[in-house]
Amino acid sequence: MADKSSIEWTEATWNPTTGCDRISRGCDHCYALTLSKRLKAMGSPKYQTDGDARTSGPGFGVATHPTDLALPLRWREPRVVFVNSMSDLFHAKVPFEFVEQVFEVMASTPQHTYQVLTKRATRLAKLASRLSWPANVWMGVSVEDHDNAERVDHLRQVPAAVRFVSAEPLLGPLDDLNLKGVDWLIAGGESGPGCRPVDPDWVRRLRDRCTAAGTAFFFKQWGGRTPKAGGRELDGRTWDEMPAPAQPLLAGR
Repeated sequence: MADKSSIEWTEATWNPTTGCDRISRGCDHCYALTLSKRLKAMGSPKYQTDGDARTSGPGFGVATHPTDLALPLRWREPRVVFVNSMSDLFHAKVPFEFVEQVFEVMASTPQHTYQVLTKRATRLAKLASRLSWPANVWMGVSVEDHDNAERVDHLRQVPAAVRFVSAEPLLGPLDDLNLKGVDWLIAGGESGPGCRPVDPDWVRRLRDRCTAAGTAFFFKQWGGRTPKAGGRELDGRTWDEMPAPAQPLLAGR
């Protein structure tokens, strides 16, 4: 767990599971995979499980960490928490019983707001009816290009209080993205070695589509060699909109 996060749209991270596998273009330059290699080399106990060399790598095998489940219970101050920045809660190798335990912790700590993000939208939709969805849980899917837009259709089946889309890294236009039932959209360019550039018009058209649909729009970064290399301004301003239930959150960040 990181009690502070440099991610612009959250405040802290909580990783009751770690590890993942590449499943689409957005995973090609996964920051979590790169970080897991360093953490494994440093001896971090959570990153000693190796994944399939074709889709994962050293320290990035999927693992659950029951001892970390209670961490949010110890936080006195309310915070916005990104769940599993180093994994995907809806990965097939995460047992449903463990997913359920994570949701029970989130329900028992209503002072916090939890942001859960997945690329495994099909499994999310299959499990959604078996889970209890407290009002403090936001559910999102990653959509990096048109080929993965169907993940939003699965998201619409989920009875979350807030549904959101992360279009990061944005690797192509999403001009036909259906935003019905989507409360929030985060867009951003790719960063790191070998990053693929984002077309500013892709971002502008997404912003305009959000405005027309009444969906809050958050522009995280242009990307580049480092995450903040290109800055955050779009057409002369920053876009830090949050979904309606969260307007007071992250104020002053």
